[in-house]
Amino acid sequence: MKTAISLPDELFAEIETCARRLRLTRSGVIALAARQFVAAQRRHPDPTQAWNEAIRAGGQPGDDPGAIAMRRRAKAIVRGQR
Repeated sequence: MKTAISLPDELFAEIETCARRLRLTRSGVIALAARQFVAAQRRHPDPTQAWNEAIRAGGQPGDDPGAIAMRRRAKAIVRGQR
């Protein structure tokens, strides 16, 4: 789809330079930038979803061997089994 947009002169010049370097058209550079911007806006999940994904990827907080050993030691001390 064709559209007309207004850009500051310095941004237009930067787009021109970038397009030449990447061997793309100005439209190609702008379309790529717009796609990346829109995708980045979708990547912001709600905090609960982000936390659940972090737990799924890295495990529950305190599941590492050091934390497990510390809990066992603390329970043994509380029970008087040093």
